[in-house]
Amino acid sequence: MINELIKLMQSQEEDLKKLLELLKTQYAMIMSKDVFGLEGLVDKINECGKRIAQEEVKRRNIIGEESIIEIVNKSNNEELIKTYSEIKTTLNDVIFKKETNEALLKQQIIFNNKMLALINPSREIKTYNSYGNLSK
Repeated sequence: MINELIKLMQSQEEDLKKLLELLKTQYAMIMSKDVFGLEGLVDKINECGKRIAQEEVKRRNIIGEESIIEIVNKSNNEELIKTYSEIKTTLNDVIFKKETNEALLKQQIIFNNKMLALINPSREIKTYNSYGNLSK
């Protein structure tokens, strides 16, 4: 069981590293404003996410109801502990890069919306609300 778990976790680690590389590529495309490149990257990221999810299901089938942390803590297997540590580090890197990319995309969308509002302002007649501010 432990050897099978280690192999599965190593496979998951490889896929997480591939996902991290895709997210780094996504970051570069966001910074260079390569919209068409970003669109092509979506399918690759989704495929990688599906593979990781399938491996996670297999891992849960192997260990059952027991927590992976409990198994690692009980085990004296150095390779299992090392693999678990590596997977945690890679996963944290993936989460950080994903959140960074999402924040940059939101920032770009807000900027684009403001620019569109300046270029094509609303034609409605502005009125004052009960607080004395112009309603939008």
